[in-house]
Amino acid sequence: MEKNEKIDNNKKSKTKVIKKTSTSKLKKDNKLSKEEVKNVKKQLKSAKLEVDTTYKPVSFTLIEVIVIILITGIVVSICSGLIVFNNYDKIISNSSSEKDKISEFLESYNHILESYVEDVDGDKLIDAAINGMYSYLGDSYSGYIDKETTESLQEQLEGKYKGVGIEITSDSENIIITGVFEGSPAEKAGLMVGDIITKVDGVSYIGKSASDVSNAIKKSSKKSFELTYIRDEKEYNVVVNKEEVYIDSVNSDVISGVGYIQIETFSATTMEQVKKKIDAFNDDIKNIIIDVRNNSGGYLSSAYETADLFIEKNKIIYKLKDKDGNITNYLDRNKVYRSFDNIVVLINEASASASEILAAALQESAGAKLVGKQSFGKGTVQETEVLSSGAMVKHTSSYWLTPSGKSINNIGLSPDVVVKLDNNIDNNNQNIDNNNQNIDNQLDKAIEILK
Repeated sequence: MEKNEKIDNNKKSKTKVIKKTSTSKLKKDNKLSKEEVKNVKKQLKSAKLEVDTTYKPVSFTLIEVIVIILITGIVVSICSGLIVFNNYDKIISNSSSEKDKISEFLESYNHILESYVEDVDGDKLIDAAINGMYSYLGDSYSGYIDKETTESLQEQLEGKYKGVGIEITSDSENIIITGVFEGSPAEKAGLMVGDIITKVDGVSYIGKSASDVSNAIKKSSKKSFELTYIRDEKEYNVVVNKEEVYIDSVNSDVISGVGYIQIETFSATTMEQVKKKIDAFNDDIKNIIIDVRNNSGGYLSSAYETADLFIEKNKIIYKLKDKDGNITNYLDRNKVYRSFDNIVVLINEASASASEILAAALQESAGAKLVGKQSFGKGTVQETEVLSSGAMVKHTSSYWLTPSGKSINNIGLSPDVVVKLDNNIDNNNQNIDNNNQNIDNQLDKAIEILK
């Protein structure tokens, strides 16, 4: 910039000198010869051109702009054409091959429907074909999920749904309530675990499945239902509203002065539930146990958000490794939500995927101790896509690594303190001794470490 300014100033000075000389000569002689006039004009013309070049910006007329655009478009088209021409055979070959394979598939599909010795359900045949493609991958975590299972899975992972707020199961005769969500319409209506549902809006469901009752409520546009149920051999009727119900995935307690949080799955609402449980602890709670035993996973984002509550900002929560070997670090975005002096994470052989991500993050980036048994060892991440039919497909898209860069796939996380449960686990995942007392020596060990 300084160099240009000096050049400009020199040019201005030169112009001034020329003008001054010419004026002086005119005053002195009052008359110039033709040759002298010609020379002066030539000098003035030269000086004016030099100044214009220095100070006027370059500009184009509309026609010039249009011509430039046209030339650029032609050059780009020629280059694109050359690229396509050089790869034409490959493109045509791939296109033809794909069309041939799709034609073969359709021919086989029609052949089975028209010629197979027994009737075949065309929809289920397509389902089997899609499932076969994913089975070819040889990856147990990639596959096809039918529409009904997809709907149930999405409800669980979203952490909320439209319904009355009960969990039900069915045996050969009865449909039994096995769970009532806290704050749900069912709880407000007085329904309890163990109640046997016999009718919905007067229609008998005896001998039918739990999914029949569930579909009758969820897929209806009605805003309330009359449920008939049996309790203590007496029949009752109650009207229950249909509302948005939040699925509890987090439980909490205070045991021997230690905060305890159990996470059953990682749904879209899990982090907010964990925050509420933390908020409910009084200021005397300095240590915490996070229990992810029998937690098979859920949303990766949910595990990340939950870890974010306990880990310092900018520390690594996990890493992802793609098929090309590229590794991306995922750092904690926020400051610790609430500080605890010590953290223990309970894990077992059924702790998998998102629960392992949380456990590894807390162990390596927050100094937590792992107590229990070796975890499952699912170190892969899946992407899902819902098809037009409502079914879903999923495939493995990457490997996740611990903050230090370790892969636990098919290996699992090793506990800092190995503790095996002394007795068998009952249907409610509780450890029962001979006197019907709940015991949990893994939990006891975690409390002992924190006391």
